[in-house]
Amino acid sequence: MRRGPESVLADLYQEGCLKARFPRTPPGAPVSVVLLNSAGGVVPGDRLDQVLRLEAGTDASVVSAGAERFYRGLRGDVPAHVRTTITLGAGATLEWLPQESILFDATALDRTLAIDMEEDARLLAVEALLFGRAAMGEALHRIQVVDRLRIRRGGRLVWQDAVRLSGDAAALMQHPATGGGAAAVAGIVFTAPEATARLDALRKAMAGAGYDAGVTCRDGVLFARVVARDGAVLRERIAAALAVLRNEPDLPRNWCC
Repeated sequence: MRRGPESVLADLYQEGCLKARFPRTPPGAPVSVVLLNSAGGVVPGDRLDQVLRLEAGTDASVVSAGAERFYRGLRGDVPAHVRTTITLGAGATLEWLPQESILFDATALDRTLAIDMEEDARLLAVEALLFGRAAMGEALHRIQVVDRLRIRRGGRLVWQDAVRLSGDAAALMQHPATGGGAAAVAGIVFTAPEATARLDALRKAMAGAGYDAGVTCRDGVLFARVVARDGAVLRERIAAALAVLRNEPDLPRNWCC
C-alpha cells in the first residue's frame, strides 16, 4: 500500500516452506522483497502457491534468495505445481526478478506465472531455466516441464508464452527450433507505457556472439527470448537487458552474492 511517498507492506500471510523477507531500503525506494524456500528445493508432488498484490501507485522489487532447484522424481510421479498470481493496481510498478530455476534430471514440473495489471501499471519480469548443472556434467534425459506466463492488462490478454518439454531434454535442446545446443533459456518481459521506445535499445543490448536472442514488441509488451550454452552466459545477457529496462543501473544485490 501507499503511505505518503512510501510504498509499505499492508498485509502478509505465509505458511509452509515459502517465506518472504523485507530488507531495509532507502526512503522513497521500492519495497524490496526476498523470496526463499526453506525446504531447499522442489520435488514432484509439491504444491506451492504465491499471491502478490500491489495497490495503486506502489513500487516493489521481488527477487529470490538464490537459484531454485527442481529435483528428480520417480516415473509416474505427480508433477510439482507452482502457481504465482500477481495483481498490479493503477500506476503500480513491479520488478519480478527471481534467480534461475535449475532443473535436475527426472524433473516433473507444472508452473504458471499469471499477472493481471491495470493499463498504466509497469512490469519487468524475468524467468530463466537451466537444464542441469554444467559444472557437474549433467544431462537431462527424462523431464516433464510446463512453464507458462500469462499477462492481462486492463482485463485483456496481451501476452501468453509457454515452454513445454517432455522426454529427453538433452536431445530436444539440440534441435535448431528449440535450443540449438543450448543448456539455458530465459524469457524477459517488459510492459509499460514506454515499452515500444525501448525496443531498439534492447535489440542492441542483445546483439553478440555465443548465444541466440530474439526481441519483439507487440501491444505495448516488449519480450526477449535468450538461449545460451550455459548459465553464466545467460546471466550475462540478462544483465545486459536489465541495464536497458531497469531504473537502477546495478543488478539486484541478491544476484551479486
